[in-house]
Amino acid sequence: MHAYRSQTCADLNKSHVGQTVRLSGWVHRVRDHGGVLFIDLRDHYGVTQILCDGDSPAFAELEKVRSEWCIRIDGTVKARDESLINPKLPTGEIEVYVRELEVLGAADELPLMVFGDQEYPEETRLKYRYLDLRREKLQDNMLLRSNVVASMRKRMWDKGFNEFQTPIITASSPEGARDFLVPSRLHPGRFYALPQAPQLFKQLIMVSGFDKYFQIAPCFRDEDPRADRSPTDFYQLDMEMSFVTQQDVFDTISPVIAGVFEEFGGGRKVDAPQDWPQISYRDAALWYGTDKPDLRNPIKMQVVSEHFRGSGFAIFAKLLEQEGTEIRAIPAPKGGSRKFCDRMNKFAQEQGLPGMGYIFWREVAEPSLQDFEKQVARTATSDILGVADQQFEQLKNEARNKWRKDRVKLGEGKYMEAAGPLAKNIGPDRTEAIRQQLGLDVGDAAFFLGGKPKAFEAVAGRARTVIGDELGLTDQNRFAFAWIVDFPIYEKDEETGEVDFEHNPFSMPQGGMDALDSDPLDVLGYQYDLACNGYELVSGAIRNHKPEIMFRAFEIAGYGKDEVEKRFGGLATAFKYGAPPHGGCAAGIDRIVMLLADQQNIREVIMFPMNQRAEDLMMDAPSLPTNEQLRDLHLRVIDPE
Repeated sequence: MHAYRSQTCADLNKSHVGQTVRLSGWVHRVRDHGGVLFIDLRDHYGVTQILCDGDSPAFAELEKVRSEWCIRIDGTVKARDESLINPKLPTGEIEVYVRELEVLGAADELPLMVFGDQEYPEETRLKYRYLDLRREKLQDNMLLRSNVVASMRKRMWDKGFNEFQTPIITASSPEGARDFLVPSRLHPGRFYALPQAPQLFKQLIMVSGFDKYFQIAPCFRDEDPRADRSPTDFYQLDMEMSFVTQQDVFDTISPVIAGVFEEFGGGRKVDAPQDWPQISYRDAALWYGTDKPDLRNPIKMQVVSEHFRGSGFAIFAKLLEQEGTEIRAIPAPKGGSRKFCDRMNKFAQEQGLPGMGYIFWREVAEPSLQDFEKQVARTATSDILGVADQQFEQLKNEARNKWRKDRVKLGEGKYMEAAGPLAKNIGPDRTEAIRQQLGLDVGDAAFFLGGKPKAFEAVAGRARTVIGDELGLTDQNRFAFAWIVDFPIYEKDEETGEVDFEHNPFSMPQGGMDALDSDPLDVLGYQYDLACNGYELVSGAIRNHKPEIMFRAFEIAGYGKDEVEKRFGGLATAFKYGAPPHGGCAAGIDRIVMLLADQQNIREVIMFPMNQRAEDLMMDAPSLPTNEQLRDLHLRVIDPE
């Protein structure tokens, strides 16, 4: 028999009854039933119940074991009584009677329990990550990750791609984040960098004549952490192709991503790639307040500035007199209650805005004639109080007709009216025009934000998400994808007026050199992202492969030819020797697995993640270098003030 096991803890069933077996694993749970011990023994594959009583020579030793001891047992497979079968376990029909025990590794008192669903502080979980990883949820997440990567590899090979590895130690390059620098011992005072992405190398692979490249690439960026982003390193499915258009890249990578989500999405609906919309960057910002929209939420924001220009709502009317301002509406189907509107207004205040204006539409019954009589009586002057009955009847009818005119008739005696402070300020004609533009009805609401779009777009996007979630509009059982295209290449600094790159500087401008002779802020790039459920999953571009266009593009952003050649000399020189048109993209593996595992925090799908402060509590990194290491590298550490 094998030194440690004849089967795994998931293998045994009724066909093994009567056999002598050897199992190894961890003590998952111990139950003492007064002279009979029941232990759930767990390994990577599953759980088997073992038992022991006073007749077994192993009983005295087995009484000593505790949770998470690593043990080996020899025993006999027995069938469970019919009433004790556990249908939830593959091994639920049997148990193993222990005759021999060997402790392979005893465990001290545990800082966190593996059995059960107890919650522990993240710092504890990361410090003892090897224990945390024994828990079922983490085991499932890591296996999912492994299977996703294997599926991606197979799908790329099946599409004719070849996997090549690019350097880990390289030169610094701008990818939108800070580099991790590595000091050189052989070249004192000079530094390598860990690659933020294989960007330059994969382009050089295309120049080298290879047609289709991919790799599961580690990338390193010194970034501030977020729930959906690691502060140090991450992995991506990186790919590049020669002689392709933007649509060719979409047609290649979309089935790979869709296939992975169909395979591992747990039955959730996956939109077919041919149905993935292509939305311009500017439209995404307008409609959704973000360039990574969640299309499971049907809400689409609209510009409603004309309805407030010159209106009785002075705040918006005066705002629109300023250049570059507009008013946007967030429709809220089924949100037509003052309580919900007040709650969303408070949300805006928590986001740092003064609030959000709102209008909601409700059903009202037409008042009785007596009510109109009272209204006329209250508003009539002393001269009218003595008028004839006929004149009083006319005033009453005028009041009723005005009441009807200010509302939308729904049925006999039933009307819809706009409510809220905003509605009172701008009047019924404008509120009705807004309602019709937004396609709203009784029981619906709309929220309004104004100013320069960049100042409120992000809050509007978050408000859209909250509204969709709270009103049950967002389809939680779906993966909804969208290509975001037509990214602007440049942006202007509001304070200095200087133009710099807003997005990837290596993207080919749409229109080539001719486009660069126009207003830089109008120049769009062949750059694209794939968004899914509010997350950016893929980013890529058709590359700028012509040296003269590349130098001109950098010149507009204030980078002279000498600086470009100094920083990107390898790429610029390579482009002089017959570079093919090429493009590609990279898909974030960590984020994809996070979505598939239905997790809100990316650290739940990374084997050994850093904490929020980019610290590895388990390995005590970053650590202080020794004096000898510093001398070898000709470095001196300056303590922060």
